[in-house]
Amino acid sequence: MDPSPSLQIRQADGTEDKPLNMIFKDVIWWTLGIVALTVLVVRILEILWAKLRQVSAMSQPRDKQAYWKVSQWNWMPPLKKHLIYAPLLHKRHNREFRLSTAFNVGTLPSRLHTLLLLLYVGSNIAYLIALNWSVENKFAICAELRGRSGTLAVVNMIPLIILAGRNNPLIPLLKVSFDTYNLLHRWMGRIVVAEVVVHTIAWAVPAVASSGWSAALAKTYKSIFIGSGFWAAVAMMLLLLLAVSPFRHAFYETFLNLHIILAMASLIGTWIHCASGDLPALPWVVAVVGLWMADRLARLSRLLFANWSSRGFTDALVEALPGEVSRVTLYLPRYVSIQPGTHAYLRFWGVRPWESHPFSVAWVEYDAANSLPTSEKEPLTAVDRKTASTSVSFIIGAQTGMTRMLYNQASKSSSGIRARAAMEGPYAGHHNLDSYGHVVLFAGSTGITHQISHVRHLLEGYNEGMVATRRLTLVWIIRTYETLEWVRPYMDMILRIPNRKDVLRIQVFVTRPQNPRDIVSASSTVKMFPGRPNIPLLLVKEVQDQIGAMSVSVCGPGGLADDVRGAVRAVQGDSVIDFIEESFTW
Repeated sequence: MDPSPSLQIRQADGTEDKPLNMIFKDVIWWTLGIVALTVLVVRILEILWAKLRQVSAMSQPRDKQAYWKVSQWNWMPPLKKHLIYAPLLHKRHNREFRLSTAFNVGTLPSRLHTLLLLLYVGSNIAYLIALNWSVENKFAICAELRGRSGTLAVVNMIPLIILAGRNNPLIPLLKVSFDTYNLLHRWMGRIVVAEVVVHTIAWAVPAVASSGWSAALAKTYKSIFIGSGFWAAVAMMLLLLLAVSPFRHAFYETFLNLHIILAMASLIGTWIHCASGDLPALPWVVAVVGLWMADRLARLSRLLFANWSSRGFTDALVEALPGEVSRVTLYLPRYVSIQPGTHAYLRFWGVRPWESHPFSVAWVEYDAANSLPTSEKEPLTAVDRKTASTSVSFIIGAQTGMTRMLYNQASKSSSGIRARAAMEGPYAGHHNLDSYGHVVLFAGSTGITHQISHVRHLLEGYNEGMVATRRLTLVWIIRTYETLEWVRPYMDMILRIPNRKDVLRIQVFVTRPQNPRDIVSASSTVKMFPGRPNIPLLLVKEVQDQIGAMSVSVCGPGGLADDVRGAVRAVQGDSVIDFIEESFTW
């Protein structure tokens, strides 16, 4: 005769395999550590190789970079084509799936990201089901599964929080983009919630079998241990439901605020749950909270450093431009070092001050006290930096919410408006193009802001003899001719840089010109065309004239990024052609 469920449940209490739980905890953390260390070693080797290439080529004419043009490892181009740069299936990667203009289903991960995610998800499933299935007491299996799933959930919270931070030290250390970390963060969150759901079910099955649904539910508000765990689980499930792509994209600010509130509720509930139950996972929860607070403190420190000094606070000039775009110039009261290809989070005190949004830095100028503004071409001395201020410019498209309100306010004045603002950053900027003899930059619409900073840096580096670049091609795709006004002051300064005709070629494609005959090229080095570019053909022509190692970068809509990615994969052969994509898929 089988024992009663109550007896089986009492016999099952305390039967979870705690030593095995700790082993799996160590396996997960060691695995992640080894992956990070491997990426770090690869990055260090890449940096050393790029520095060697730069030093070797920066003083050489264009016809003396042939050695760096050819790939030194014949397995590298196929690896780039079929794994590193490959989309999941055929072509689509960053182009969003849309059921309507307001219903965004999201994007597909790359082939490499998918492989890594499958391996990690598969390993977590394996750890979950590595139970003692030979026991006859099914409640003993539930007890073991409850302990295993709870342990794994908290273990995975640590990388979950690390991956979410803007100030994650792994970003500059491993030179992996925040966009990639954001993707991994979303999937790590799904894993944690799935394990929490399993943990809850593994508790509920014996609890209901022992005393029924009413008594089990009563424990959620009578027992601190059970209640804190239950409501933390509810908060996590709400986190998952509200983070689905359509809601996240349609109501981003609402999602973000709820995400922070529910995440805090989850952490507090988990802390109380582990503390009241004297669980071994408590130190890990403390570490999770500490990491979250450290990132918030780092954000606050960046905000205070960039925007406050003894000379005052940051203010901004906001100008409305054609095409429903705002040009925002922030005047920081101190010197802030800003590298090409960086972005920053902006906050406007008069326009939803609780919100901050990321935008690419388009232009930077430094103004030393008692002197005229100077560009980055002439570095400030240590003494100058103590008294210098910084102006940072952004091009911001008017979408919805804060960006739309900002544009509407600026459009009321032909000369722009002054606003109190703050900048958090800069972030990213870890892609160094100085070692490439040939650089091709694609920009779509406001994506020009990311690329124009590289153009300026490389031209100034060319004049100083500090970069290997001997051919620089900028391809900008815009809708109307009036869009040129967005960056006209910056482009005028670029076209005045000495010797730029030796290096720079600009191609502007106007996809919706009012009259195609009005699209006239300004010079042999600045050409304008009506319609869309044939990106594969354009890139093939660049490869035919390749000088040294080539870098192809793109910043713009997902469809453009996918087209450039596909073209780069198609020309992978014997030469060195690297691909860099600047994106922010949230």
